[in-house]
Amino acid sequence: MTQEKKQEFTRRLTCCNKGEMIVIMYDILFDYLEEGIQAGEQQNYQVFKAAVGKASQVLRRLMEDLDFSYDISGNLYAEYQFVNKLLAMAVCKNTMQNLRDAQRVLKNLYDAFKEAAQQDHSEPLMQHTQQVVAGMTYQKGSLTETLQGSESSRGFLA
Repeated sequence: MTQEKKQEFTRRLTCCNKGEMIVIMYDILFDYLEEGIQAGEQQNYQVFKAAVGKASQVLRRLMEDLDFSYDISGNLYAEYQFVNKLLAMAVCKNTMQNLRDAQRVLKNLYDAFKEAAQQDHSEPLMQHTQQVVAGMTYQKGSLTETLQGSESSRGFLA
C-alpha cells in the first residue's frame, strides 16, 4: 500500500463513526487484495504473500470485532472464515483466483455495510482531531489540503 493511500485512510479514520469504520476496514481489505492480485500477475511472490498476509490481518480484525449478541454475527463469522480459507489457499497454491473469489464474497457484505453506514448519524469515534479542508487553494495539477485547529502540542502534558 502506498504512503498516499495510508494517509488517505488515516484522514478518513480520524473523522468516522462506527458504521464508517467498518466500511474503511473493508476498503483497506480490498486495497490489499488488489495489491496481491497485481503482484501475482507480475510474478512477485514476496509482495503477493505480504499483501495477502495484510488482508488476512484486516479480516481477522473484522472477525474479532463481531458482537455475538446479534444473530447475524454468526453468519458473518462463517463468511469471514470462508474468506480466510480462500486467502490461505491463495498463498499455498500461489493463485490469484482465490483472491478474486474473496473479493466477490466480500463485495456483497461491503455494499450492505456501506448502505448501513449512510444511515448511521452517530458522533465520530475520535474527538478533538484536526479538520482537513480541501479545495481552498489550488495548485497546478493538485488540490491543496489545509489542517484547521492544529495545536503546537498534540501529545500529553505531564
